[in-house]
Amino acid sequence: MTSEVDFVPFAGGRGELPPLEPTTVHLWSFPLDPPPALVAACARLLSEDEQARAGRFHFPRHRRRFTVGRGVLRALLAAYAGADPQALRFAYGEKGKPSLDRRSGAPEFNLSNSHEQALIGVARSVPLGVDLEHLRPMPDAAAIAERFFSAAERQALARVSAAEKARAFFHAWTRKEAYVKAVGDGLSLPLASFDVSLRPGEPCRFLALGGDPDAARRWSLHHLEPAPGYVGALAFEARGFRLRGFALDPTALLAA
Repeated sequence: MTSEVDFVPFAGGRGELPPLEPTTVHLWSFPLDPPPALVAACARLLSEDEQARAGRFHFPRHRRRFTVGRGVLRALLAAYAGADPQALRFAYGEKGKPSLDRRSGAPEFNLSNSHEQALIGVARSVPLGVDLEHLRPMPDAAAIAERFFSAAERQALARVSAAEKARAFFHAWTRKEAYVKAVGDGLSLPLASFDVSLRPGEPCRFLALGGDPDAARRWSLHHLEPAPGYVGALAFEARGFRLRGFALDPTALLAA
């Protein structure tokens, strides 16, 4: 299946972001391997604790990916809130999900990254979760599914052809991760406790959410392909929202 959202190029500065309406979700995709000058610009935006966290990564590429992801996140959220990126203070929920004080005008958000790409979801009126995965061979897909997928999902994955099995696995994984991020429970919510569709070509949707027969109808679940070689998902508890995707060149955003 193809992405439910088109990611259009965006290279504007902080004062040029499109308006974020109450029933709209903005999705921002950007690379984590920009030129060194942009990596340095991101590093200057980080808080002391974020700089310390970046310094604890053993490999330089992991340090760079964290720095760019957090730097662009700060620049984007500050643009929405009309604030200084360095002045933003993140709070962390019981399960580790970051948030900002809504009284500051900052929106709800969620960040995911995989390999050399990142994805940020932003909304005004509803918590949301996004997840992103770099497509790659998964010889242990069945073993991982045995641990984390529901019985129905394992059966569906077993029926997928060998050529499409890795993609089907990542369809399920990103959809399940996006949901638990939106709920805010992290992996304390058992991934096998709910069912999602996963077969390529099948509509992206919840099949069952716990024992509540109406829950799946309250939630939105969307398949995303924000960059070549990547699949992702967006989940939030509302219906009828407009989705807008942007392939971000962060140069001007970070220069403001």
